[in-house]
Amino acid sequence: MNELPRLILTREHMQQGVTPKELAHRCRSGALVRVRQGIYVDGNAWRALKFWEQYRVRVSAAAEAFSAPTIFAWHSAASVWAIPTIGLRHPVHALTLQNDGGRSRSGVVRHYAPPAGLKAVRREGLLVTGRVRTVLDLAAFTPFAEAVVPVDHVLKPDKVHGLPALTKDALLAGIDGHYSGAAVRRIRAAVEFADPRSGSAGESFSRALMWVAGFQPPDLQREIRDASGFAGFTDFYWDGVRVAGEFDGIEKYLKPEHLRGRTASQVVVEEKLREDRIRAAGNGIVRWVWADLMAAGQLERKLAAAGVPRRRPRSAG
Repeated sequence: MNELPRLILTREHMQQGVTPKELAHRCRSGALVRVRQGIYVDGNAWRALKFWEQYRVRVSAAAEAFSAPTIFAWHSAASVWAIPTIGLRHPVHALTLQNDGGRSRSGVVRHYAPPAGLKAVRREGLLVTGRVRTVLDLAAFTPFAEAVVPVDHVLKPDKVHGLPALTKDALLAGIDGHYSGAAVRRIRAAVEFADPRSGSAGESFSRALMWVAGFQPPDLQREIRDASGFAGFTDFYWDGVRVAGEFDGIEKYLKPEHLRGRTASQVVVEEKLREDRIRAAGNGIVRWVWADLMAAGQLERKLAAAGVPRRRPRSAG
């Protein structure tokens, strides 16, 4: 993650003699970006951030705006823990201990949480729900295909942030009286389906969408060999039809842990050579990108055209 830009507060600038009119002028020119009322960031720094990093800045800005300590939850807690989620325009999520049904105001949605047994963790200067509670909340209250993404992620060690892997048993043990029966069923479905072999958020989301669309579950990270030996791993593989599935996320061309000292151009060439060898070994390949996952039915059409088998007829459920 890029270093997050410093928050620029109106009240501090006014103490230094900068007027609201001058701040408004800087916003119009692009020198500043208004994150929320009274809080800005440097325009160039903001534009250099990924959308999930911009969301993380919005969480910090909300914390700065509140007069009382606030526990952030759901997608907001996930952003602090660097747990991936699906979607671009989530509101900031926080907890309230007042059982009034919660309320939404100024881009912040509050969810009621009984005080008994509620634990918060201070991380990066913010109060957030713990990793287990954060993932369980997302599994309980987001659609199945989205819920699988954070669950897959925490089943692996987060080496970048020095966080250990969680187990499915630990996740299920965290349910303990915090959720309704329907929410528990959604949590169990996501946890049971989760798989630590998933290589990225995009792969997790892809696999969950495949399941929802009724396709047979693929093998993950399948090793492909040819006459010359090891040809490569595929993200997904269906044995019966010898079709490999490949999710092309931008991460492999940008992130240092994927580049491993190579340039993006070198990675592109190596990917092409790997694909040629996999095809030459008698396998079909179907590829997709984030845009295919976000367009309703697009991944399903691609998999069907490639001959990926279904576990149930298309007309079912």
